[in-house]
Amino acid sequence: MVAESRDADLEGLGSMSASDVARSTVRQLIELGVSDFVLSPGSRNAPLSLALYEASEKGLISLHVRIDERGAAYFALGLSKASMKYVAVVCTSGTAVANYHPAALEAYHSNNKLLFLTADRPARLRKTGANQTTLQDGVLAPLTTIDTDTRVDCSAHLTGGPVHLNIQFDEPLLEKNDSRDWLGGVHISAEANDEIPQGSLQLSARSVIVIGHDSAGLSPNVLNQIIATAGLPVIAEDPLSYPTAIPHAALFLSDEKIREKLKADHILVIGRTTLSRSINAYIGQSNNVVVVDPRAEKIDTARTASQILFAMPTISTASTDAQWIESWKTAGKEAASAITLQWSEQKVAQILAREIPAGSALFVGSSRPVRDLEAFGDPRGDLHIFANRGLAGIDGNTSTACGIAAFYERTYSILGDLTFLHDLSALAHASADNHTIFIVDNNGGGIFSTLPQAGSDGFEKVFGTPHHIDIEKVIQGFGYSVEKVKSESDLARSLHKSGLHFVVVEVPTREENAQTLKELHQRVASAVRMGSNFA
Repeated sequence: MVAESRDADLEGLGSMSASDVARSTVRQLIELGVSDFVLSPGSRNAPLSLALYEASEKGLISLHVRIDERGAAYFALGLSKASMKYVAVVCTSGTAVANYHPAALEAYHSNNKLLFLTADRPARLRKTGANQTTLQDGVLAPLTTIDTDTRVDCSAHLTGGPVHLNIQFDEPLLEKNDSRDWLGGVHISAEANDEIPQGSLQLSARSVIVIGHDSAGLSPNVLNQIIATAGLPVIAEDPLSYPTAIPHAALFLSDEKIREKLKADHILVIGRTTLSRSINAYIGQSNNVVVVDPRAEKIDTARTASQILFAMPTISTASTDAQWIESWKTAGKEAASAITLQWSEQKVAQILAREIPAGSALFVGSSRPVRDLEAFGDPRGDLHIFANRGLAGIDGNTSTACGIAAFYERTYSILGDLTFLHDLSALAHASADNHTIFIVDNNGGGIFSTLPQAGSDGFEKVFGTPHHIDIEKVIQGFGYSVEKVKSESDLARSLHKSGLHFVVVEVPTREENAQTLKELHQRVASAVRMGSNFA
């Protein structure tokens, strides 16, 4: 019996034992192509734990054990982002399930393929005071919960986006002396390609393509092929994935005069634009905005635009405008010529964007690092870029990065100090993958120094939040390799360490950084105005 409603009156397990239900679920998921499972230990999920162990021993799955459910969920999120496949994260009942909620929200708003597989007590024990029993049906809202005490057709629910499968396991949880070959004859299905362009869209010659950092869940390889045929200027929040993107657009578009001079007839927005007010201001001045984002169908249903498409079309233009294209290229070149950086957070982003080896994966932390790479990274197209832009939180970033590192041969991450400290539990069970994590340490929340609340009474206490923690010693306490760098040459050398390695990057104060950013915006805007004859 399966119930979709919170108040369903669910019966007992019936003819299927707890082991039968667990084995049926695991076998189905394997046959549906789920190959990675992230497990946190517990009692009520014992039937699932043992079934997963058997499957891993036969080489059918990769089983990752993480003791902290919150970090486990983010680790699974990273695996899902990297593989673009469903990844299952499995836990016991009670508060363990609630710890999944932050990652569930991130997965929901990013439309990532994540299966939250939670064990539960029988429904008859709910609201009775029974141990570790709460209302798990709906606890991961807005995800849909499939609440069941028996076998479920998993194929009906793994249709894209995150899903919560809550299974009630009744006693006995385990069967003694059960040696059935329940994994014999497993047939793994091939996953369908859901990135084939659907339909076509014609834009005017004086149009611009804007790509949000998450690319609407589409791979940059697919988008690079599509935009190459369009021949239009491209603004990318993630310039490291799009070699033809106009560099430093987030900087020069902060100038209102430049935005007016570069006003487009049509703007095609792919995904969400969540980083720069300047780019959103540029989009906002256009009368014709076309949005491509599958989330607008069921998640961002209140989104507005001249036209909203739920799938990526092929793009064409009726004609070309060489002057229009050249005006954007000139703006990018003039902006680049005006960017001269001393040792700073921006210089760190510039160096890492340029020096990280081709073919590597790069996870970018929320707040300042992701914005610095957008503004100061030069376009290239030979890296695999990831970030948690669904809700753009700082929680779980290290765990997400470690999940990505489990998929790629070589991974780098750039995190702020508060972001790193927020997810210290990730270090309790980090793996030895080739993963270098850069921690930009400015002793607090640097992004707030660039926002309107900067300088307000009580700013340091409630926004700046200096931590005064020796991050290097914290990492050493977990037994990991760590170094501290304070210069460009030291930073460049730190890129070539193997295994799990941490680099604490000391930078100027948050106030100095805010002033540097202000001066850079002004210098870049002035250079683009003059070089493009926009004065």
